[in-house]
Amino acid sequence: QVQLVESGGGSVQAGGSLRLSCAASGDTYTTSSMAWFRQAPGKERDGVAAIESDGRTSYADSVKGRFTISKDNVRNILYLQMNTLKPEDTAMYYCAGDRIAYCLLPKYAYWGQGTQVTASS
Repeated sequence: QVQLVESGGGSVQAGGSLRLSCAASGDTYTTSSMAWFRQAPGKERDGVAAIESDGRTSYADSVKGRFTISKDNVRNILYLQMNTLKPEDTAMYYCAGDRIAYCLLPKYAYWGQGTQVTASS
């Protein structure tokens, strides 16, 4: 089993920055591929950024150039650096992990509880 715990969410003005963290514990070898998703009220859960075991990354078009995903493989922590936040980035953000590289598809086996990000204009 794997436990994923997100932190770092909050409220910022548009144009601001936040860094999300996701700490993994348990059988972390099963989460070699990880990703961030977000879900706004009344909308589907969308993939934001993903990182594979070899370090390759992928991003949703809406966040390219503004968000950066990274992973500390020693401490088993996933990060999402979010810059130039926009009101449309407001959502609950979830981290996810699996041994299969699902990239931005919401098929991951393990999910955190989420952390709220609010960017106000």
